[in-house]
Amino acid sequence: MRIKNNEVAVVAIGGLHEIGKNMYCVQYQDEIIIMDCGIKFPEDDLLGINYVISDYSYLIKNRKKIKALVVSHGHEDHIGGIPFLLEKIPEIPVYATPFALALIKGKLEEHGILRTTELHEEHEDTVLKFKKLTVTFFRTTHSIPDTLGIAVHTPLGAVVFTGDFKFDLTPVMNQPAPDFQKMAKLGNEGVLVLLSDSTNAEVTQFTKSERFVAKSLHDIITGIHGRIIFATFASNLYRVSTAIQAAIDTGRKVAIFGRSMENGVQNGIDLGYLNVPDGLIVDANEINHTPAEQVMILCTGSQGEPLAALSRIANGTHRQISLQPGDTVIFSSNPIPGNTLSVNHLINKLMEGGASVVHGRINNVHTSGHGGQEELKMMVRLTKPKYMIPVHGEYRMQVIHTELAQAAGVPAANTFVLENGEVICFGPEGSRIAGHIPAGDVYVDTSGTADVGNVVVHDRQVLSEDGLVVVVATVDYKHKRVLAGPDVLSRGFVYMRESTELINQAQKHIYHIIKSEMDKTEHPKDSVIRNAIIANLSDFLYSKTKRRPLILPMLVEKK
Repeated sequence: MRIKNNEVAVVAIGGLHEIGKNMYCVQYQDEIIIMDCGIKFPEDDLLGINYVISDYSYLIKNRKKIKALVVSHGHEDHIGGIPFLLEKIPEIPVYATPFALALIKGKLEEHGILRTTELHEEHEDTVLKFKKLTVTFFRTTHSIPDTLGIAVHTPLGAVVFTGDFKFDLTPVMNQPAPDFQKMAKLGNEGVLVLLSDSTNAEVTQFTKSERFVAKSLHDIITGIHGRIIFATFASNLYRVSTAIQAAIDTGRKVAIFGRSMENGVQNGIDLGYLNVPDGLIVDANEINHTPAEQVMILCTGSQGEPLAALSRIANGTHRQISLQPGDTVIFSSNPIPGNTLSVNHLINKLMEGGASVVHGRINNVHTSGHGGQEELKMMVRLTKPKYMIPVHGEYRMQVIHTELAQAAGVPAANTFVLENGEVICFGPEGSRIAGHIPAGDVYVDTSGTADVGNVVVHDRQVLSEDGLVVVVATVDYKHKRVLAGPDVLSRGFVYMRESTELINQAQKHIYHIIKSEMDKTEHPKDSVIRNAIIANLSDFLYSKTKRRPLILPMLVEKK
């Protein structure tokens, strides 16, 4: 890949053809600006994986060019990868809005790198000036406080990243409305390329205001007489604020469960976003001695996460809370793509436990934080970009978004459906694809390790589907003899007591493989024999069972 001296390069390291992992870079000569650094939640087949982050190898290689990481807002799919990036490149200065900054600080503290990170607070009027690039911001609305769009000003025009946005003209919590004037001003000054949120590109109407949901939730909560368990994203302070206000209005005490919810509420109080009267929030143990009609439980777990508070309540494994007849659980969120089965399973569990469950758009307990088609077209009309790249969305969403941009005045030749890692350059002569950089998925497992490879994940998938076969044999390579075994052990493949004939056939088959490989050469190699066992036994077992278990040969050599 070669970027010419008079070109501006744009690349997504994450966030294309997917929901999550948002990370976009603008490069001009020897300066790089990174916009957001998120995670993606794993699909069900990624066993033992907590979340997915981006491949940062290009940035590590070009670390001296990086001037700043600027953050649009505080959702996990935009900030969750920051600790992992800073562990690799600790010198990057991070700029974020107040609420996002509070969330980022918590993450960095968990990773033990808070003290070594350069953090700055950004606002809509912040201007970051570097030698060749300048960064400004404009106010948007989303489902979290303090959301900004980002403009990277280059000699060829501004590269504008919308972040996640909708046009909510009546936001709650005294949050300001979108700054249409600033967006239009950017458009009049000259936007080179627009990177715009595609999540709701398939939704034909405007997205409902958060105030609409607040009224619906308030009406629902007012009509409930038993305990209320209210589950939402910890970062969705709008929804948390609505729940707290409804608790105040109906004379309920609030107990908070889940570390991220506790941190989110505390950050909201500290920053002045949440108005919580003294005595409203009570200790978790107190609610067991409080009448049911006076209790509201705020908790995490609206996405069916197995270790979150709501799942443990549903499963009866929570130390302090168990379901009671008359409980009502409110899911004030929609399932993230990939989590639908987990959420449905959790709803079933809660209903089996005797709770009533309120969820879904039909009850008006949730609205999206992302703009529908009319808002996406309005963003194009306001910013008037020369080029447009749909970001943050699956492939079909990106395609529809380009069609919307074309309907709003961007020539079809100037809209691009790109892949992660695909570098596009904009210069005086036009645009061109300048190659690819590494941008694959990196898996983080439950221990927090960020180097779980594809091979490991594949092995886990095989284990979950076809099980494990262990082969044990003692061999004498010098005299080319099998001294003991081979023994075959099955775990999750076949039940050995009922598969005696298959096991005996497999043992004979393995014996002949080992003997054959040893007789081929004067000095048999352990690794060659192991590979031969894996390949041949895999084919043999497939011919008998139509399954390919993971095969683990253990050869003990007699010295």
